[in-house]
Amino acid sequence: MSARAGETPLLEVRDVSKYFGNVIALKDISMSVYAGEVMCLLGDNGAGKSTLIKILSGVYQPDEGDYLVEGRPVHFHSPRDALSEGIATVYQDLAMIPLLSIARNFFLGSEPTVGVWPFKRFDLRRADRVTREEMAKMGIAVRDTEQPVGTLSGGERQSVAIARAVYFGAKVLILDEPTAALGVKEAGIVLRYIAQARARGLGVVFITHNVHHAYPIGDRFTLLNRGRSYGTFSKRDVTREDVVQMMAGGEELEELGHELEEFARADTAASAKLAEVGRAFEAESRAMSQASDVREQT
Repeated sequence: MSARAGETPLLEVRDVSKYFGNVIALKDISMSVYAGEVMCLLGDNGAGKSTLIKILSGVYQPDEGDYLVEGRPVHFHSPRDALSEGIATVYQDLAMIPLLSIARNFFLGSEPTVGVWPFKRFDLRRADRVTREEMAKMGIAVRDTEQPVGTLSGGERQSVAIARAVYFGAKVLILDEPTAALGVKEAGIVLRYIAQARARGLGVVFITHNVHHAYPIGDRFTLLNRGRSYGTFSKRDVTREDVVQMMAGGEELEELGHELEEFARADTAASAKLAEVGRAFEAESRAMSQASDVREQT
């Protein structure tokens, strides 16, 4: 899909490559995300998704290529640099402390305080109010902000992480496999939160290997395979089945088919051999039984 006419992407990488010694983790990857869209970054395990996430979030620096934020070249040296530009990453572990309350996790690392030193303390009233307001904007009614976050479901914890990132100024929300460990119902809840973030004008990068989660919510799809890109496709240009096939790779599917046929032949041969061995055992058992009968008669 071509770039939106006259519109600058919130985030863009051009021909980005990353090497670890002789290993090519990424090679010539290009991708962009615009305000109010969900860009799905798809690929199987080992495709290079994690490496690209770490480049986008400032953990790694690319060895080649350009990284632009709202059209400006940037060089991030830490996740804090990326966050200062409005790029927030929500990892699978969510960076939450299960025993702390929802409100304390919402403000973890940026706690509001009242009083003056040395009598500063956590501003519980403000934290409660802001947490309720921000969660409500995502369509979530919090029962009790003092509830330990560890008692929430997986989808609810994801909602807290997403609302937290939006509140602290995220323009681009990078979600690392947010539905990976969730059931069907919980995954649906998270997809609804992603739609809410898009409706509020954020650019969302949704990283997943599950096409069935990505296709309903995605606007565009960038596909990775073994560190290289198959390209970026608009939802109107590809079907779900097209995306599945590109993720697996046509050559890989053909090779897998040949391997499965070979396994089937091997299994048939093994079954025949086992049947032959079984018949030999049965014959030996009958012979032993007949010999025993003869001994008893004599």
